[in-house]
Amino acid sequence: MNVASQIERYLPQQMLELVEDISRKANQMGHKAYLVGGVVRDLFLGYSNLDLDMVIEGDAVKLAQQIAKTRQLRLVTHPRFGTAKLGYSNFTLDIATARCETYSKPGALPTVVYGTIRDDLFRRDFSINAMAISLVPSNHGELIDPFQGSDDIERRYIRILHSGSFRDDATRIFRAIRYEQRLGFELELQTLQMLQQSIPMLDTISGDRIRHELELILKEKHPESALGRLGELGVLQRVNSALRGNGWIAEKFSKARLLSKSGQLPTLYLCLFIYSLSQEESERLIHRLNVPAKLARALRDTLQLKSRLHLLCKTSVKHSEIYYLLREYDPLAVQANAIASESSSTRSNLELFIARLRHVKTLLNGDSLKKLGFSAGLELGEILQVLHKAKLDGEVKTAEGEKKLALSMKPQYKGKRLKTPKVN
Repeated sequence: MNVASQIERYLPQQMLELVEDISRKANQMGHKAYLVGGVVRDLFLGYSNLDLDMVIEGDAVKLAQQIAKTRQLRLVTHPRFGTAKLGYSNFTLDIATARCETYSKPGALPTVVYGTIRDDLFRRDFSINAMAISLVPSNHGELIDPFQGSDDIERRYIRILHSGSFRDDATRIFRAIRYEQRLGFELELQTLQMLQQSIPMLDTISGDRIRHELELILKEKHPESALGRLGELGVLQRVNSALRGNGWIAEKFSKARLLSKSGQLPTLYLCLFIYSLSQEESERLIHRLNVPAKLARALRDTLQLKSRLHLLCKTSVKHSEIYYLLREYDPLAVQANAIASESSSTRSNLELFIARLRHVKTLLNGDSLKKLGFSAGLELGEILQVLHKAKLDGEVKTAEGEKKLALSMKPQYKGKRLKTPKVN
């Protein structure tokens, strides 16, 4: 099958020109260039793909360096692995030297040696990702499909390439489900059976690699479908026995998409995903996945705040009390609790903090108070806190009102510390 004309229609002009330039340069260097992987799959599916992958039978890094120099592109190289990334403002292109991989033991990172395009395709995860399009002049546009990936696209199957695939790298379990749910495909029967048999092999995979796969799932358009499937198959429970991917998650994820910016969604999803866990169970998960400090804080804050929501379940809570209860928590932990809470009054108070209270500031500042005769140091911070409380509760609304309140405290201020407002 030759798909040269389809490629010309499929790729945006700027991409097409870059691909053609690389293939010409590769030919001049005595190398062979191929489009591979996701872009070939998505060409057949009719999906847009602005992250291209090319494989070179030859020195991919040297080729990328020459292309970057002539076209003045951003370039990142990894000579040890024979890979490079070229970047325009609106898309990237990865170039790699064709290679084959062997695994010394299950879960180990592969040993890599350079090889042919067929070697490179064989090391991939699923047949639908193991296709290439030749950019070599003698057979330009020819589809290279040794594992019948195009047939599996027609049958809407996710199929591994060999029986040891999941055993060699159990992270493929997550990828299989991610593709199955994204594309609306189903796992081919033997692939499903081998996946289920290989779930215990997840114990051989580092926490960082499992977390990376979960993060990729959480970047999907509807991650709850993949999480639900992983829960159904028992994969989540192998990572942490308390994890579930049930209907509650689907409902809350849908609400999260309506309320949050897309860049915040993966963290917010994860906060909701662990919402039913105890703090002890959450700590085990954080340890198992080697969760980075910033993300770990959001997860811990989510459950710590959950344990204090009873303080916000009444409508009579002052705005200042809401603020001083919530100000130390990660904003996404507050958002997660607002989505997850079943109490309308609690939810209303959390949403009030997110939408308005956390942005409230006094009009007077430290310099303003100094001009009113307050001394520098602790006194300024305490007076500003009183002003802020009054502003939150609507007791003062203007700079003049803040000034009058500050001056009213001056005669009675004897160096005593003013208490921070707290929820009773």
